[in-house]
Amino acid sequence: MIRIFSILAGLFFTAALLWSFGNGAYSAITDPAAVTAEEMFHKHPKQLALASDGAFGNFDHRQLQRGFQVYQEVCSACHALSQVSYRDLKQLGYNDDEVKAIAAKAQVPAYNAKTGEVKSHKGLATDHFPPVVYGGQGTPPDLSLVTKARHGGGAYVYSLLTGYQNQPAELLKHFPDAKVPDGLHYNPYFVNLNIAMPPPLTGDGQVTYGDGTKASVDQMAKDVSAFLVWTAEPSLAKQHQTGWPVLGFLLFATVLAYMAYRNIWADKKH
Repeated sequence: MIRIFSILAGLFFTAALLWSFGNGAYSAITDPAAVTAEEMFHKHPKQLALASDGAFGNFDHRQLQRGFQVYQEVCSACHALSQVSYRDLKQLGYNDDEVKAIAAKAQVPAYNAKTGEVKSHKGLATDHFPPVVYGGQGTPPDLSLVTKARHGGGAYVYSLLTGYQNQPAELLKHFPDAKVPDGLHYNPYFVNLNIAMPPPLTGDGQVTYGDGTKASVDQMAKDVSAFLVWTAEPSLAKQHQTGWPVLGFLLFATVLAYMAYRNIWADKKH
């Protein structure tokens, strides 16, 4: 009797699942979901070629220094780099004195366990970049890992920075109620098309590069994108340098093991 009830219960649940699947498929075919403005007008990141791309990629230190300058002069007022310490900047080609000078410009909060107070001190090379006190609404995201957290990585950052534009008339034609709300800005590379951050790169020459590179909006966007790729994975170059020799050794060891196997077991097979 128990066996019969078990079979009936199984048949009941199987029939329920088949009915649910069939009903959902029928609804999807006969009454498809309406296309949203985001689905129609959201764009995938633009193509961006960086020196660090690919299995043999390596960082362009001059570009990283330019990108750090853009971050310092444009982005750092709102966005923090909490996972990066000042001494990490030596990987960009700065020497010890330059790193100390960069760190000394910052005020880093420190917690005193004895008094329970938080006091600020002049930045040291061993300190991480301090948090940003933002006076506007919301909290701008930390940029330390942004290129790993967003699909497209550096290309996403580059596209977002260069993607600000007027809302297309075609969008309002299809979606009359989709006008950009006050305080937001239209950017088709942002997931919901409207972003609270104003265009950070406002025009050519916003920064002055020490190496003489022309600081166009496009160039600044590429440079800071490359810098943020580095902040997300500063050991990338070492991984590439170490990875290929390791793969070569493993391949050699595999061939050696196979040849040893063939030599040892050659006369054991019938």
